[in-house]
Amino acid sequence: MRHIKTKNRSLFRTAAAIACALTASQHLMAADDVQSIAQPNIILVMTDDQGYGDLGCHGHPFLKTPNLDKLYSQSTRFTDFHASPTCAPTRAALMSGRAAFKNGVTHTVLERDRMTLKATTIAQVLKGAGYATGIFGKWHLGDEDPYQPHNRGFDEAFIHGAGGIGQEFPGSQGDAPGTAYFDPIIKHNNRFVQTKGYCTDVFFSQTLGWIKEQKDAKKPFFAYLSTNAPHSPYIVAEKYSDMFKGKCSKKSAAFFGMIVNIDENMGLLMQKMDEWNLTENTLLIFMTDNGSSAGTYNSGMKGMKGSLNEGGSRVPLFMRLPGKIKPGVDVDRITRHYDLFPTLANMAGASIPQDLDLDGRSLVPLIENPNVAWSDRNLVFHKGRWNKKGAPGRWGIKGGKNPPDDFKYAGFAVRNEKYRLVGGWLYDIEEDPSETKSIKSKYPEVAAEMKKVYDAWWDEVRPLMVNEDASLDTGKPFVEQFNKQKAAGGIPDWVQPKL
Repeated sequence: MRHIKTKNRSLFRTAAAIACALTASQHLMAADDVQSIAQPNIILVMTDDQGYGDLGCHGHPFLKTPNLDKLYSQSTRFTDFHASPTCAPTRAALMSGRAAFKNGVTHTVLERDRMTLKATTIAQVLKGAGYATGIFGKWHLGDEDPYQPHNRGFDEAFIHGAGGIGQEFPGSQGDAPGTAYFDPIIKHNNRFVQTKGYCTDVFFSQTLGWIKEQKDAKKPFFAYLSTNAPHSPYIVAEKYSDMFKGKCSKKSAAFFGMIVNIDENMGLLMQKMDEWNLTENTLLIFMTDNGSSAGTYNSGMKGMKGSLNEGGSRVPLFMRLPGKIKPGVDVDRITRHYDLFPTLANMAGASIPQDLDLDGRSLVPLIENPNVAWSDRNLVFHKGRWNKKGAPGRWGIKGGKNPPDDFKYAGFAVRNEKYRLVGGWLYDIEEDPSETKSIKSKYPEVAAEMKKVYDAWWDEVRPLMVNEDASLDTGKPFVEQFNKQKAAGGIPDWVQPKL
């Protein structure tokens, strides 16, 4: 099993391959070109802050994830799949098929997590193809009502607020008062309910109940199950964290315990899929949103969550669809979060509006043949997260900085099949996957060409950063709606689905 990827394909060794920058339209497959893929149900599970190395199947020395390991064995695995360095940008790219900054999402807070209202979501596209659509867990693309998932193509929305359960930041971002990881208060189809149980268990239970309803109605469905775990604060029942006493820090023990709980719920999900005869016609996807936040094993990669190095963006992607996607296959071509938009649309037989100008390309050709011709491309990363003028305390700009322009070169990277440019450092990922030695002085022309790609990208995305001047003098929609509902009639108890 390889955890540090090495390649020797000469196709990607030339500077010409590095400079290759074909337009997105050249990479997108029309739905009619997909070879005999029936309209499958789709379940997309994405965990929060779980890195590539935080899985037993990826070689972790003491973390056991038997159910995810089983899914790994049954899946085609994309071993060079990249998200953004942090969570809201990944979610924006996943939902829209476009780079996060083109959606105005340059941060996780300060109103810069709000996905532009001009974006078309994958939920809208799938809904147009006859799918029922549901989101369960974390949205994190805007707490104000126009930005909420029930207005962005989701029929069913069962979500917490802000970027995490109980979080609150300057601006509109803030969760329901009194919510917590145990017995969280959840906004269900724009009405708050008081749940009972641990957050991850609650999200999986609600997802399964909704899936059962769609199965009984014989309607194809798209279930987007986006857990807040194992994001901080690291809170989980002691029976889970106690498994790791003496093996790591208390924080990491709770983090791993949250992953064990996720793994158990993945086992329940796959069990119910079997019981309900859904396995054979359901595309099951597992991924994470960025690098690890509290892991102890990183598959030999440099950097963790928030990093511009490999460990900040390279994450798992498992895809299972029996009879149509081969099990036990590794695809080592470089792929990205925004590729899932055209991939899911293609597999669902959904029409992609011509004016979307997607950055992603469909992964269907690689699913059908991992050795298919696959043009190299330069993928751009930016950490974002600059502070804001007028923001209070630690969020405010100091020293006369002018965001975002003064932060153009503060936290960027460019990656293709062979190289990763990280600011002023250039690494040969084929020969040095752990990024131990910069080769910029040896190949200055490669670094210059990749920086040129980045400069062009910045010029393209800069006018689309629509949230930079957004006022922080706003209300808290979740808080206000919760208080209004509580005063008008109270917060009802969640009715847990019978499975």
